[in-house]
Amino acid sequence: MDKTFNPNDAETRIYQAWEDSGAFKPKNDDKAEAFSIVIPPPNVTGRLHIGHALNNTLQDVLVRYKRMLGCSVLWQPGTDHAGIATQMVVERQLAQEGNISRRDMGREAFIKRVWEWKEESGGAIMQQLRRLGATCDWSRERFTLDDGLSKAVLKVFVELHGQGLIYRDKRLVNWDPHFQTAISDLEVENRETQGHFWHFAYPLADGSGELVVATTRPETVLGDSAVAVHPDDERYQHLIGKTIMLPIADVEIPIVADEHADPEQGTGCVKITPAHDFNDFEVGKRHDLAKVNILDSQARLLSEDDGTGGLDRIPAEWRGLDRFEARKKLVAKMDELGLLRAVEDKVIQQPYGDRSGVVIEPWLTDQWYVNAGELAKEAIAAVEDGRTTFHPKTWEKTYFEWMRNIQPWCVSRQLWWGHRIPAWYDEDGNVFVAETAEAAAEQARTRHGKDVPLSQDEDVLDTWFSSALWPFSTLGWPDDTPELVEKFYPTSVLITAFDIIFFWVARMMMQGLHFMKDADGQPQVPFKDVYIHALVRDEKGQKMSKSKGNVIDPLELIDEYGADAVRFTLAAQAGQGRDIRMSKERVEGYRNFGTKLWNAARFAE
Repeated sequence: MDKTFNPNDAETRIYQAWEDSGAFKPKNDDKAEAFSIVIPPPNVTGRLHIGHALNNTLQDVLVRYKRMLGCSVLWQPGTDHAGIATQMVVERQLAQEGNISRRDMGREAFIKRVWEWKEESGGAIMQQLRRLGATCDWSRERFTLDDGLSKAVLKVFVELHGQGLIYRDKRLVNWDPHFQTAISDLEVENRETQGHFWHFAYPLADGSGELVVATTRPETVLGDSAVAVHPDDERYQHLIGKTIMLPIADVEIPIVADEHADPEQGTGCVKITPAHDFNDFEVGKRHDLAKVNILDSQARLLSEDDGTGGLDRIPAEWRGLDRFEARKKLVAKMDELGLLRAVEDKVIQQPYGDRSGVVIEPWLTDQWYVNAGELAKEAIAAVEDGRTTFHPKTWEKTYFEWMRNIQPWCVSRQLWWGHRIPAWYDEDGNVFVAETAEAAAEQARTRHGKDVPLSQDEDVLDTWFSSALWPFSTLGWPDDTPELVEKFYPTSVLITAFDIIFFWVARMMMQGLHFMKDADGQPQVPFKDVYIHALVRDEKGQKMSKSKGNVIDPLELIDEYGADAVRFTLAAQAGQGRDIRMSKERVEGYRNFGTKLWNAARFAE
């Protein structure tokens, strides 16, 4: 043995020997107990960060331990196609090269270009996981857009639609005006910003007085459908059922009684804009209010009629204005009309797209939805009766809170990279959902008695839709493979972070229980245990962020101190219920411990 321990040389050499020997593959022994873990699939655009390093170290500890116990172990690796992130990477690349935009290229050419990028640069994180020492069965690596997983996605979508659990609806979504797509709550970053509360007077239609409302988004006044007051607020009892004249838009809207209005907040009167606010959308449903949209997909005031009546409320000279320009115009006009009562400085929570950096709009669009409330019932029961257990158990409370208050899940995205929605439309807008274009054409033929032209839905599915199938799609479903039927499903344990309990863990529970049944036809959980690990913070206990400049790069640590030292540091501090404080000094200390072991081995030799 060399006199000095050189981790870079020893680790890469030993790891390669292990991989070449097939040591990471499941043991081919029918009598051996099966143990399986699916890796939380990192984005294909991703680079190993300290959270990945902790997550994969913990999984590796378990699979190595189980191998030593003689189990047949499958650690299933793979990557996620990461719709918006990957599309953004390639679009940026096209711009840097001075090439045409994706819209000029056309869908087919752009998708071809993304696949080329994926083959060349995508999945670098898999090599980085090897450098960390992760002993996945790399021969089974999967990708959420590979042929097998795409087949699973199509089958799930078509079956759920056939069961009435996937449907099309016009609802509010988080809309990113830059990327012009719906995005998930996880892609919305709420930031504290300095804003204002504008207090406006709305005159009663009969001329007998006024109501004062306050808003942080004055431009939405044009989309108001009502003013709400609390049913028990004595100040306004006599006004419930009367109407006000909405300024500028010049339309009459009702005063409704709803508990959403808080008598203690401001004047106790709340403007209700069902097409531009999530809470107002629910109030609108309760009172059957009109959903009046005033914005287009780029968050500008409408310049064309969209059928909601919003265009008629917008002064002709304002049409097409950016939302923030429209805000200035509306405030100035309300002041001119003598209806601006006060402007109050206020720190507000403003939603931003985590990738686009622009303010997100709640926007009314036609999208595809999953009836998550129905699917959640069995997933709640499975945790209640102990078929799946969370560790620490306290996270079950978070899981139940989300699941018992679950909303319909918007699964469509206005992107090109992803699983294209398997729905085709005829010229009258009738929809035909099928796994193939041929099957959709056959449905249309049956309906019309002849061949009719069909066009496929332009949207793709939310990436969480395909990753919700991960525990069983990676094992070969919908085919009855031996790995799926006889050995590794349900998986043994899932190791993940708390922030995706709802986005990923809950959705895997819902889809797994719905589609996977045991020999008696009973729903099967996708995993028996869910281990929620801590956050990795800096040495002072602060959350790591680029803006603070305290991000620790695990690859740099591995280059400097070796993978074993980094893994030992993370594993040694990964006690449940407390976050990990990471510092170079700790890693250096464990590197020195590794050197002692090396020297002891040299002495024994």
